Amino acid sequence: MRLPDPKRCGWLAAGLVWLAAAAAHADTLIAGPDGVPQTLRDAIRQARDGDTIQLLSGDYKGDVAVIEGRRLTLRGMGKRPVLHAEGRHAEGKGILVVRGGEVTIENVEFRGARVPDGNGAGIRFEKGRLTVDRCAFFDNEGAIMTGNDGEAELQIRDSEFGMAPRIVGGLHHLLYVGRIARAVVTGSRFYGGYEGHLIKSRARETRLLYNLIVDGPDGEASYEVELPNGGVAHLIGNVIGQSEKSQNATLVSFGAEGRTWDRNALYLSHNTLVGDPWQPNRFLRVWRDRLGEGVELKAVNNLLVGIGTFETFNDGHFEGNRWVLRRRNLQSVWSLEFELRHDSALKGTVAAAGMGGGMSLQPAAEFTLPVGTAPLKPATAWSPGAFQR
Repeated sequence: MRLPDPKRCGWLAAGLVWLAAAAAHADTLIAGPDGVPQTLRDAIRQARDGDTIQLLSGDYKGDVAVIEGRRLTLRGMGKRPVLHAEGRHAEGKGILVVRGGEVTIENVEFRGARVPDGNGAGIRFEKGRLTVDRCAFFDNEGAIMTGNDGEAELQIRDSEFGMAPRIVGGLHHLLYVGRIARAVVTGSRFYGGYEGHLIKSRARETRLLYNLIVDGPDGEASYEVELPNGGVAHLIGNVIGQSEKSQNATLVSFGAEGRTWDRNALYLSHNTLVGDPWQPNRFLRVWRDRLGEGVELKAVNNLLVGIGTFETFNDGHFEGNRWVLRRRNLQSVWSLEFELRHDSALKGTVAAAGMGGGMSLQPAAEFTLPVGTAPLKPATAWSPGAFQR
């Protein structure tokens, strides 16, 4: 930026321009591995409300921090920077602690979070609003863990969660959401659980849209999706699948720990649910005896792969759900191609999904590998499951 000559425009005007230029420069801070030009922790400490911190590519070892009460963006530049815990943690909670404000974290990887109480998180989110975009979480006791602030909101987009630590009795969930206002997860992949669940959410509102929640051949998770306290949940366009080593025959569980919220409703639309091929599965279990009266359940146009039950003996709206007994009815489970085979007689056999809980249950996108979504044009004839192609 070329600054004005004070003799030509006056000292006051020049001073104002200088201040504006300095403020603009201060809006972006740079952090790098090995503390060059500065550590992430120092950049966060210096950042003001509304600033952006750019993380240079590389390995950040033990660079842990707390973000408190600010609007702040952390953005990985180029090849995804990796934050390694290396035995360190912020406040005994994780690599990053987010407490209040409005925080966005983009293109950053979190690895190896461990803390003394066994609940070490890549990100511990306590209050405020947090958006996680194009990030990755591996080998953490908990990838993202939230507190129970009733006004907090979490949004996760196009991110990857895997490699739960192999700690017997640890019950480490890949994603744990406490009793917050809302959690929305879109275009993300979850795999490689161990004893804990791939996703566990106690939020008042949970939306899982167009995700690949498939444990994989080496995974040993319990539930793939657990919503233990009910709430209002929309599961649309997901692939949800067990491994042959799964520690629980249930894929989706709703209400196992009893009622927390006044309203409890579950809407499942156009999901592909893939069970263990060698034993009966419980594709969906709704714990009505623990949630009490007034639970709304709508399950439409889901594709169930394998043998088992789908909660059809309870009250609810079930329509357009289709079964195939073998995984070979899909393109290729082993290469994560969960579309119906091109010659499948099930293609185009279901009606429009309609509405549920004030939200359209029609899929508007599909999951794409490795993470992300592709927009979906409205179809003249719909097929069951997560894919229309």
